[in-house]
Amino acid sequence: MPKVKMPRKSTLVDMTAMCDVAFLLLTFFMLATKFKPDEPVAVVTPSSINTQLLPDSYVILLTVDKDGRVFFSMDGQPKRKQLIEDLNTNFKLGLGDKEIKSFMVGSSIGADFKNLKQVLDMSPDERKKTNIEKGIPLDSANNELGIWIEYARAVQGNTNKLKYCIKADNATPFPVIDKVLKTFKDKKIQKLNLVTNLEAAPPGSAAAIYQAQHQE
Repeated sequence: MPKVKMPRKSTLVDMTAMCDVAFLLLTFFMLATKFKPDEPVAVVTPSSINTQLLPDSYVILLTVDKDGRVFFSMDGQPKRKQLIEDLNTNFKLGLGDKEIKSFMVGSSIGADFKNLKQVLDMSPDERKKTNIEKGIPLDSANNELGIWIEYARAVQGNTNKLKYCIKADNATPFPVIDKVLKTFKDKKIQKLNLVTNLEAAPPGSAAAIYQAQHQE
């Protein structure tokens, strides 16, 4: 008997459902994503050949601008909420739910305790226009920076993952950096990380030779 030839049919895949899913996912991420808030201060950091990236979690970051103002920041909204609530309770800062939420979702802070409530009531644009944020005090008579660091360590918990980072401007006066380092030393924190811009290793240097060997 002759073989029966089956008619060939082209394979048709309906992509309508996949396109719908893709657009639904895109819409979800557009609506759910929270962008990092604008920082109230901008700094121009020095350059280095270090390739280690700034971590996204378990980090306490101090930003020091060219005028020597010190700003504090920390990752994690739940931890930030616990931190500001502890400070509010123990130092009677008079913060309400609005100010606590503002700190929890906001950027770094560079004000003393007596002006903290007023700063947290402002919008990011208002904070940039005003000069109320004169930096966190770190003098020996009033070292509020040490308090921020101590309370931040407490809410981060006992973990070896915690990193302390300093992001200072090129033009920051050295005495200010010296006071920041002494504050960490007083808290028995010896290991610090300096945030810098990445630059290429000088040709012929040990760093350049090491990078060339590991790129092969």
